[in-house]
Amino acid sequence: MNFELTEEQEMIRQSARDYAQRELIKDVIERDTNAIYPAEHVKNLKELGFFGIITDEKYGGTGLDYLSYVLTISEFSKIDSSIGVILSVHNSLAVAGIQRFGNEEQKQKYLPQLASGKKIGAFLLSEPEAGSDASSQRTSAIEKDDHYIINGTKNWITNAHSGGIYLVVAQTHPKKEYHGINAFIVEKDTPGISLGPHEDKMGMRSSDTHSVMFSDVKVPKENRLGEDGFGFKFAMKMLDSGRISIAAQALGIAEGAYERALQYSKERKAFGQEISKHQAIGFKLAEMKTRIEAARNFVWKAAWEKANGKNFSMTGAMAKYYAAETAMFVTTEAVQIHGGYGYVKEYHVERLMRAAKLTQIYEGTSEIQQLVISRAILEE
Repeated sequence: MNFELTEEQEMIRQSARDYAQRELIKDVIERDTNAIYPAEHVKNLKELGFFGIITDEKYGGTGLDYLSYVLTISEFSKIDSSIGVILSVHNSLAVAGIQRFGNEEQKQKYLPQLASGKKIGAFLLSEPEAGSDASSQRTSAIEKDDHYIINGTKNWITNAHSGGIYLVVAQTHPKKEYHGINAFIVEKDTPGISLGPHEDKMGMRSSDTHSVMFSDVKVPKENRLGEDGFGFKFAMKMLDSGRISIAAQALGIAEGAYERALQYSKERKAFGQEISKHQAIGFKLAEMKTRIEAARNFVWKAAWEKANGKNFSMTGAMAKYYAAETAMFVTTEAVQIHGGYGYVKEYHVERLMRAAKLTQIYEGTSEIQQLVISRAILEE
């Protein structure tokens, strides 16, 4: 086992870290407080190539390995997890979905637009009645001549407003249940698509999240991904890989909170000495650091397995579960170490704590990850 990063991986991580520490930090509190979309940062990150980081070079991307991508998500999320989720949904769901399961015509048409950031990708799976139970799709895609007609509503969609290319999961053959579900590439400006209001979220507030409504939306048959009835399997496979990037977000959030708590504990004095020298605080820092290191090993292993073509389903679920639980624990302890200052926005840790909560929920709750892990264990 080799835990050392390659020179290229270290370089890409440092590039993400430099931008986050230099630029994202400047307005992250204002954007989070007022739920302002980071348009200027998104523009800059497109120019720096982060929207095409895992896209194959022949489609205009940089074609880097999955661990390099995961490292960038963690670095951005240390400062601003909203940027982390924008990039995560675009790359690990939209780009990866087309790159892995699209035919050559679909790849040629859509991947260059996604790699350049000309179009941002979104993944439309969740519904008002279908969250953890993704098989209960109510959105319909009825086959008619040379196209499908899509009707229904999707909830909690990241990049819904900023995105231009949607991957939509919908039910075509209700009698076949989840075997009748399909997945489609749908362009946002297709007639019949409308958005609900911007969701007023607890955390990750500067990413755009909306409901998306479909009213007789006409989608060409050539935009279906895979064979008829492949949609549910497609969604599950995409969530497997997407969980790794959510784990990377959670890891970054935890690392960001820990770094701030450590620095604060060395500066803040109580009872005549820095609070870091009090055993109660020292033990908190020790537990935070230990859990972060364990979470990092989970995340890196899952990313390595994916990059090397191994079965990463259980490892990805473990990484997502443990990193999310670690993020919630570490950010809560970081607030506690800061005391009263941890409860105000200026010191960042309360924002990181709010962001950490979402990593326990989206792309499969912690309970769903335990279900995935337990099933994998029993099938061994």
